Amino acid sequence: MKKKKLFQDLDLFSMLIPLGIVSVLCVLFIALPQRTTALVDGVRGFLGENLGVYYLLFGVASLGVSLFFAFSRIGRIRLGQVEKPEYTNFQWGAMIFTSTMAADILYYSFIEWALYAQEDRVAQLGSMQDWASTYPIFHWGPIPWSFYVVLAVCFAFMLQVRGREKQKFSEACRPLLGRRVDGAWGRVIDLIAVFALLAGTATTFSLATPLLGQAISHITGLPATTWLTVAVLVFIAVLYTVAVLFSFKGIVFAAKLCIWLFGALLVWFLAGGQARYILETGVAALGNLAQNFIGLATYTDPLRQTGFVQNWTVFYWAYWMVWCVATPFFIGTISKGRTIRNVVLGAYLSGLAGTYTSFIVFGNYGLGLQTHGRLDVLGQLAGGAAMPQVIIDIFGTLPLPAVALVLLILTMCAFYSTTFDSLTMVISMYSCRRLKPGAVPHKGVRAFWAVVFIIFPIGLIFAQNSLNSLQSVSIIAALPISVVMVLIVAAFLKDVRGYLKQGGREEGGGPEQSG
Repeated sequence: MKKKKLFQDLDLFSMLIPLGIVSVLCVLFIALPQRTTALVDGVRGFLGENLGVYYLLFGVASLGVSLFFAFSRIGRIRLGQVEKPEYTNFQWGAMIFTSTMAADILYYSFIEWALYAQEDRVAQLGSMQDWASTYPIFHWGPIPWSFYVVLAVCFAFMLQVRGREKQKFSEACRPLLGRRVDGAWGRVIDLIAVFALLAGTATTFSLATPLLGQAISHITGLPATTWLTVAVLVFIAVLYTVAVLFSFKGIVFAAKLCIWLFGALLVWFLAGGQARYILETGVAALGNLAQNFIGLATYTDPLRQTGFVQNWTVFYWAYWMVWCVATPFFIGTISKGRTIRNVVLGAYLSGLAGTYTSFIVFGNYGLGLQTHGRLDVLGQLAGGAAMPQVIIDIFGTLPLPAVALVLLILTMCAFYSTTFDSLTMVISMYSCRRLKPGAVPHKGVRAFWAVVFIIFPIGLIFAQNSLNSLQSVSIIAALPISVVMVLIVAAFLKDVRGYLKQGGREEGGGPEQSG
C-alpha cells in the first residue's frame, strides 16, 4: 500500500521523459560520435555567434534585477512566519558555496589562468599578469551568481511565504500563467528544466574526476586508468548517498567539513612561498575588475577579432544558467527566516568569497610559478600535456606535495559530496507531485536519483567525445531556460506586488511589522 501511494505521489512524466531523452543522447553520442558532435557543436556555435549579445545583456539585466530585489521594498519581506533563521550564517553560507560549486571550482582555479594566458584577447588587453588573473574572477563573479540569486529569491518567496506544495519551475510561473501551468505549458517548462539539470550534472561530475584519479595514482602508484576514475566516482556516490539519506542534517555536516578542508588547502598553498605575490596579484585583479567591469560585461567583439567572448563569456553565462534549475531551489529551501535582502546580499557574500578566494590563492600560485620561472605551465599545455597532469606538477612545487595531494583528494570528494547532496535533494523534491514546505521526499526517491547521478558520468568517462557533446547540449538548453527565468521573475513581481498591497509582512514597516 505504501509503495502504491509513493508512486501516486511521484510525477513520473517529469522524471522519466527527460531521463529517457538524456539516456538516448548518451547512446547516440557514443555510437555516432562524429555526426552528433558536429550537429550539436554547430548549433552551439550558431547560438554563440548570433545570440551572444542576448546572453551578455541577459547577464547585465539579471545583476540589476537582483540589486533591485535587495534594495527596494521587496528586500524587507521576511521569508516564513518565523523570527529566526533555521541555520546560522556560517552553516547557511557554507551550504550555498559548497552546494553550488562541485569540485570544478578547484579544477578551474588551478588551471584557468593558463587557458586565458594563451588567448589573443589577453594579449590585446595587456599583460598576462594583469588579465589572466582578472578574467577568472569575472567569469565566476557577480553576473553568473546573479542567475542563482534572482531565482533563489523567487523560489524562496514561493516556498516560504506562499507555501506552495509543487516545487517546480512551472509552479513559480503560476501567478503569471495561471491554470496553464497545470497543462501543456507547465509540462514543457518542467521537461526543459529537468533535462537541462540532468545534462549539466552528468558533464560536471565527469569533468574533474580525472584529476582525482591522477592524484590517487600519483600517491599510491596505481595506474591512472579509466577504471580508477570509475572507482573514485563510486566512492563519492556512496558518500553523498549516505549524506542525503540523513536529509538536511547530513548536508549541513558535509558542507561544514568541506569548508574546513577547503580552508586547510588554501593555507597550504599560502605557505608554499608565494603568499605576498598571491595576495598582491589578487588585490590588483579585484581592482582591475572593478575598473573594467562594465566594459567586460558588455564587450561583444563585433569584428570577431579573437572569438574570446563567444568561446568563454557566452559559454560561462549559458552554463551557469543550466545550473539554475537546482541551486536556487536549494538556496530558497534553506533560507527560511531571512529577509529577501539578506538572501541576496548573503548569497553574493558567501558565493563570491568562496570563488574569489579559490581563484586568487590557487590560480595566482600557478601564475606565480610561471612568471618566476619555477614551472613552465604554458609550455606543458602547448606541448600537449593533459591538464590533470599539469595540476599534479603544480602540487609538486609545494612543501610535502604528497600530503597536499591527499588534502586535495579529500577536499574534492567533499565538494562533490555536498553539491550532489543538494542536487539529489532538489530533484527528488521536483519529482513529487506535491510536497509540503519543510518536508523531504521519500528515501527511495532520493536513492534513485543518487544512483542516476553516478551512472551517467561513469558512462561518459568511457567516451570523452560524448562528454563534450552533452556539455554542448546543456549549453543549448540554456536558451529556453533563460526564457523561463524571465517568466519566473515576471510572475514573482506580479505575485509580490499583490502580497505587499494586501499588507504582507515586511521588516521595518508594514502592518505586520516584526520589529
